[in-house]
Amino acid sequence: MEITAASVQDLRKATGAGMMDCKRALIEADGDPEKATDILRKKGAMKAIKRQDRETREGLIHSYVHMGGKIGVLVELNCETDFVARTDEFQQLAKDLAMHIAASNPDVIRREEIPAEQVEREKEIYREQAIGSGKPEKVLDRIVEGRLEKYYQEVCLLEQPFIKNPDISVDQLIRETIGKLGENIQIRRYARFQLGQ
Repeated sequence: MEITAASVQDLRKATGAGMMDCKRALIEADGDPEKATDILRKKGAMKAIKRQDRETREGLIHSYVHMGGKIGVLVELNCETDFVARTDEFQQLAKDLAMHIAASNPDVIRREEIPAEQVEREKEIYREQAIGSGKPEKVLDRIVEGRLEKYYQEVCLLEQPFIKNPDISVDQLIRETIGKLGENIQIRRYARFQLGQ
C-alpha cells in the first residue's frame, strides 16, 4: 500500500511524533492510521522508559480550582529543561493532571508510597472477604492480588484511569507526552484542597 505525504502529515498532527517515525509506523501498519498510532504509542513508551532515569529540575507548578471554588489543586510537574516546561503540550499535561487530581482524589502518586502495613491490612481484608464468600483455598492468593491491583488503581495517581480517556492510565498519559517532547517528566508532588475538609 502506498503511504501518502498527507497520511503521514495527518498521523503527525494526531500523535505529535516525527515525520519519519510516522512514515515508518504507517508502513509497518499497512497504512492503517489506528494501528500506526498504537505502534507510535508503544515506541513512545519505550522512549519514556529509557528517559525515566534522567534528572528533572525544571518544570512548573500549576493550580486548578474546580467550578464554584469548592476544590483546588496545586501540582508540581517537572521536566529536564525550561524550554520544554514552556511548551503547550507540557502545560496542557499539567492542567490535565490537576483536573484529574481534583476529580479522582488519589492518596499517593505511586504504589511504593503506600505504607507496607496498610498494604498488608488491605490484603488481610480481601482474604477474609474471599473466605467469607466461600472461595476455595487454592484461588485465594489470586483473588487477593486481583483486588489489590484494583485498590492501587483507586488510590495511586499514576495507576488511575485518566478521566479524559479511561482507556489509558495517568502513567501512560505521561509516557506518551515524554515520547512527544523527548524529555523525562515526573510528578514531584501535589496538594488537593476541599472546602470544609
